[in-house]
Amino acid sequence: MSDVVFTADFASTRQWVAGHSWAYPDGGPVNPGDGKLDHLVTDPAYCRTGLFRATRRPDGEWDAGLLTTEGSADGFMVRTGDVLETRFRLPTVTGAWPAIWTWRDGGQEIDVFEYHPDNPDLLELSNHVHVAHHYYRDRAIQPGAWVDLVVEFGAHRVVWWVNGIRAFDDRRGVGRAWHAHLIVNLSVCAGRYHPPPPPEASEMDFEVAHLTVRRPLFDGPFPASEEYEVDLLN
Repeated sequence: MSDVVFTADFASTRQWVAGHSWAYPDGGPVNPGDGKLDHLVTDPAYCRTGLFRATRRPDGEWDAGLLTTEGSADGFMVRTGDVLETRFRLPTVTGAWPAIWTWRDGGQEIDVFEYHPDNPDLLELSNHVHVAHHYYRDRAIQPGAWVDLVVEFGAHRVVWWVNGIRAFDDRRGVGRAWHAHLIVNLSVCAGRYHPPPPPEASEMDFEVAHLTVRRPLFDGPFPASEEYEVDLLN
Protein backbone atom coordinates (compact mmCIF):
# COMPACT_ATOMS: atom_id res chain seq x y z
CA MET A 1 0.00 0.00 0.00
CA SER A 2 1.08 3.57 -0.61
CA ASP A 3 0.00 7.14 0.02
CA VAL A 4 0.14 10.14 -2.29
CA VAL A 5 2.83 12.38 -0.78
CA PHE A 6 3.08 14.95 -3.56
CA THR A 7 0.57 16.39 -6.02
CA ALA A 8 2.04 19.02 -8.30
CA ASP A 9 0.49 22.46 -8.09
CA PHE A 10 2.63 24.32 -10.59
CA ALA A 11 1.23 27.66 -9.44
CA SER A 12 2.46 27.07 -5.89
CA THR A 13 5.53 29.07 -4.91
CA ARG A 14 5.88 26.82 -1.86
CA GLN A 15 6.25 23.71 -4.02
CA TRP A 16 8.21 25.09 -6.95
CA VAL A 17 10.94 27.60 -7.78
CA ALA A 18 10.78 29.03 -11.31
CA GLY A 19 13.64 29.90 -13.63
CA HIS A 20 16.55 28.74 -11.48
CA SER A 21 18.26 25.37 -11.04
CA TRP A 22 21.69 24.31 -9.81
CA ALA A 23 21.58 21.68 -12.54
CA TYR A 24 22.56 24.65 -14.73
CA PRO A 25 25.96 26.37 -14.30
CA ASP A 26 25.69 28.93 -11.50
CA GLY A 27 21.99 28.15 -11.29
CA GLY A 28 21.33 29.49 -14.78
CA PRO A 29 19.93 31.16 -16.71
CA VAL A 30 21.85 29.50 -19.58
CA ASN A 31 23.53 26.14 -20.18
CA PRO A 32 25.28 26.21 -23.59
CA GLY A 33 27.73 23.51 -22.51
CA ASP A 34 24.88 21.00 -22.60
CA GLY A 35 23.86 22.00 -26.11
CA LYS A 36 20.95 24.18 -24.99
CA LEU A 37 19.62 27.53 -26.16
CA ASP A 38 17.55 28.00 -22.98
CA HIS A 39 17.45 31.30 -21.16
CA LEU A 40 15.51 30.50 -17.99
CA VAL A 41 12.87 33.02 -16.96
CA THR A 42 10.77 33.45 -13.84
CA ASP A 43 7.74 34.74 -15.77
CA PRO A 44 4.82 32.54 -14.61
CA ALA A 45 3.39 32.51 -18.14
CA TYR A 46 6.21 30.14 -19.09
CA CYS A 47 5.50 27.39 -16.55
CA ARG A 48 3.02 28.11 -13.77
CA THR A 49 -0.09 26.76 -15.54
CA GLY A 50 1.49 23.41 -16.44
CA LEU A 51 2.08 24.68 -19.97
CA PHE A 52 5.86 24.92 -20.34
CA ARG A 53 6.75 27.42 -23.05
CA ALA A 54 9.78 28.74 -24.90
CA THR A 55 9.95 31.81 -27.15
CA ARG A 56 12.75 33.03 -29.38
CA ARG A 57 14.79 36.04 -28.19
CA PRO A 58 16.50 38.60 -30.45
CA ASP A 59 19.92 37.32 -29.32
CA GLY A 60 19.24 33.78 -30.60
CA GLU A 61 18.57 32.25 -27.20
CA TRP A 62 15.08 31.19 -26.10
CA ASP A 63 13.24 32.34 -23.00
CA ALA A 64 12.15 29.06 -21.44
CA GLY A 65 10.17 27.72 -18.50
CA LEU A 66 11.61 25.56 -15.73
CA LEU A 67 10.25 24.55 -12.33
CA THR A 68 12.12 22.72 -9.60
CA THR A 69 11.38 21.73 -6.03
CA GLU A 70 15.03 22.49 -5.17
CA GLY A 71 15.21 25.57 -2.97
CA SER A 72 11.45 25.76 -2.51
CA ALA A 73 9.82 26.29 0.87
CA ASP A 74 8.47 22.73 0.89
CA GLY A 75 11.72 21.28 -0.49
CA PHE A 76 10.07 18.08 -1.69
CA MET A 77 12.34 15.24 -2.78
CA VAL A 78 11.56 11.92 -4.43
CA ARG A 79 13.17 8.98 -2.64
CA THR A 80 13.78 5.26 -3.00
CA GLY A 81 10.53 3.31 -3.23
CA ASP A 82 8.49 6.21 -4.57
CA VAL A 83 6.27 5.93 -7.65
CA LEU A 84 5.87 8.96 -9.92
CA GLU A 85 2.81 9.20 -12.15
CA THR A 86 2.37 11.87 -14.80
CA ARG A 87 0.46 12.72 -17.96
CA PHE A 88 1.90 15.11 -20.52
CA ARG A 89 1.50 16.33 -24.08
CA LEU A 90 4.55 16.17 -26.33
CA PRO A 91 5.73 19.22 -28.29
CA THR A 92 5.53 19.47 -32.08
CA VAL A 93 8.29 21.96 -32.99
CA THR A 94 11.70 20.63 -34.00
CA GLY A 95 14.30 21.68 -31.43
CA ALA A 96 11.96 21.30 -28.45
CA TRP A 97 13.53 19.30 -25.61
CA PRO A 98 11.00 18.62 -22.83
CA ALA A 99 11.93 16.62 -19.75
CA ILE A 100 10.89 15.57 -16.28
CA TRP A 101 13.92 14.61 -14.21
CA THR A 102 15.55 14.56 -10.79
CA TRP A 103 18.62 16.36 -9.45
CA ARG A 104 20.52 16.90 -6.19
CA ASP A 105 24.02 18.11 -5.30
CA GLY A 106 25.46 17.82 -8.79
CA GLY A 107 23.88 14.49 -9.69
CA GLN A 108 21.29 11.93 -8.56
CA GLU A 109 19.72 12.32 -11.99
CA ILE A 110 16.94 10.07 -13.20
CA ASP A 111 15.35 11.15 -16.47
CA VAL A 112 11.69 10.29 -16.15
CA PHE A 113 11.63 11.13 -19.84
CA GLU A 114 13.25 13.25 -22.51
CA TYR A 115 11.85 13.80 -26.00
CA HIS A 116 12.88 15.30 -29.32
CA PRO A 117 10.35 15.72 -32.16
CA ASP A 118 13.00 14.82 -34.76
CA ASN A 119 12.76 11.29 -33.29
CA PRO A 120 8.96 11.37 -33.31
CA ASP A 121 8.21 7.89 -31.92
CA LEU A 122 10.95 7.75 -29.24
CA LEU A 123 11.12 8.52 -25.52
CA GLU A 124 14.53 8.61 -23.82
CA LEU A 125 14.49 6.89 -20.40
CA SER A 126 17.69 7.12 -18.35
CA ASN A 127 19.20 6.27 -14.98
CA HIS A 128 22.34 8.38 -14.48
CA VAL A 129 22.78 7.22 -10.87
CA HIS A 130 23.67 3.62 -11.79
CA VAL A 131 24.05 4.10 -15.51
CA ALA A 132 21.34 2.60 -17.70
CA HIS A 133 19.54 4.00 -20.74
CA HIS A 134 16.76 2.94 -23.05
CA TYR A 135 15.23 4.35 -26.23
CA TYR A 136 11.58 3.36 -26.11
CA ARG A 137 9.77 3.40 -29.44
CA ASP A 138 6.04 3.12 -29.97
CA ARG A 139 3.57 4.38 -32.57
CA ALA A 140 1.58 6.02 -29.77
CA ILE A 141 4.58 8.31 -29.16
CA GLN A 142 4.37 11.19 -31.63
CA PRO A 143 4.46 15.00 -31.68
CA GLY A 144 1.37 16.39 -29.99
CA ALA A 145 0.42 13.06 -28.38
CA TRP A 146 -0.65 12.68 -24.76
CA VAL A 147 1.44 10.17 -22.80
CA ASP A 148 0.77 8.49 -19.45
CA LEU A 149 3.99 7.59 -17.65
CA VAL A 150 4.67 5.77 -14.38
CA VAL A 151 8.17 5.39 -12.92
CA GLU A 152 9.06 3.15 -9.95
CA PHE A 153 12.26 4.28 -8.20
CA GLY A 154 13.35 0.95 -6.71
CA ALA A 155 16.55 0.33 -4.79
CA HIS A 156 17.69 -2.30 -7.28
CA ARG A 157 15.64 -1.38 -10.35
CA VAL A 158 13.97 1.64 -11.87
CA VAL A 159 10.95 0.62 -13.94
CA TRP A 160 9.20 2.79 -16.53
CA TRP A 161 5.61 2.16 -17.67
CA VAL A 162 4.46 4.04 -20.80
CA ASN A 163 0.74 4.10 -21.56
CA GLY A 164 0.30 1.01 -19.39
CA ILE A 165 3.14 -0.92 -21.05
CA ARG A 166 6.23 -2.00 -19.09
CA ALA A 167 8.68 -0.11 -21.27
CA PHE A 168 12.00 -0.50 -19.41
CA ASP A 169 13.35 -2.25 -16.31
CA ASP A 170 16.92 -1.05 -15.84
CA ARG A 171 17.86 -3.70 -13.23
CA ARG A 172 20.22 -1.14 -11.70
CA GLY A 173 18.06 0.95 -9.37
CA VAL A 174 18.92 4.02 -7.33
CA GLY A 175 20.22 2.43 -4.12
CA ARG A 176 18.63 2.42 -0.69
CA ALA A 177 19.37 5.99 0.40
CA TRP A 178 18.71 7.86 -2.85
CA HIS A 179 16.68 11.08 -2.81
CA ALA A 180 16.47 14.01 -5.22
CA HIS A 181 14.49 17.08 -6.20
CA LEU A 182 12.11 17.20 -9.15
CA ILE A 183 12.61 19.33 -12.27
CA VAL A 184 10.11 19.92 -15.07
CA ASN A 185 11.25 22.03 -18.00
CA LEU A 186 11.29 22.75 -21.70
CA SER A 187 14.78 23.13 -23.11
CA VAL A 188 15.68 24.14 -26.67
CA CYS A 189 18.29 22.25 -28.71
CA ALA A 190 21.27 24.19 -30.04
CA GLY A 191 22.10 21.58 -32.72
CA ARG A 192 24.81 19.67 -30.88
CA TYR A 193 22.71 16.55 -30.21
CA HIS A 194 19.51 17.27 -32.15
CA PRO A 195 18.49 19.82 -34.77
CA PRO A 196 17.80 23.36 -33.55
CA PRO A 197 14.45 25.02 -34.22
CA PRO A 198 13.86 26.05 -37.84
CA PRO A 199 14.35 29.77 -38.57
CA GLU A 200 10.62 30.38 -38.90
CA ALA A 201 9.83 28.97 -35.43
CA SER A 202 9.25 31.58 -32.75
CA GLU A 203 7.61 29.57 -29.95
CA MET A 204 7.06 26.02 -28.68
CA ASP A 205 5.44 24.31 -25.72
CA PHE A 206 4.65 21.08 -23.93
CA GLU A 207 2.00 20.51 -21.29
CA VAL A 208 1.92 18.55 -18.04
CA ALA A 209 -1.66 17.74 -17.02
CA HIS A 210 -0.72 16.17 -13.69
CA LEU A 211 2.20 14.83 -11.70
CA THR A 212 1.91 12.89 -8.43
CA VAL A 213 4.26 10.87 -6.24
CA ARG A 214 3.16 7.91 -4.14
CA ARG A 215 5.20 6.45 -1.26
CA PRO A 216 5.04 3.07 0.54
CA LEU A 217 3.23 3.24 3.87
CA PHE A 218 6.16 1.70 5.70
CA ASP A 219 8.99 4.10 6.61
CA GLY A 220 12.25 2.24 6.93
CA PRO A 221 15.03 0.46 5.07
CA PHE A 222 14.29 -2.04 2.35
CA PRO A 223 14.51 -5.71 3.35
CA ALA A 224 18.05 -6.97 2.84
CA SER A 225 16.91 -10.36 1.53
CA GLU A 226 14.75 -9.24 -1.38
CA GLU A 227 14.01 -6.43 -3.78
CA TYR A 228 11.11 -4.19 -2.90
CA GLU A 229 8.61 -4.19 -5.74
CA VAL A 230 5.84 -1.63 -6.05
CA ASP A 231 2.33 -3.02 -6.40
CA LEU A 232 0.66 -0.73 -8.92
CA LEU A 233 -2.76 -2.01 -7.87
CA ASN A 234 -2.46 -0.54 -4.35
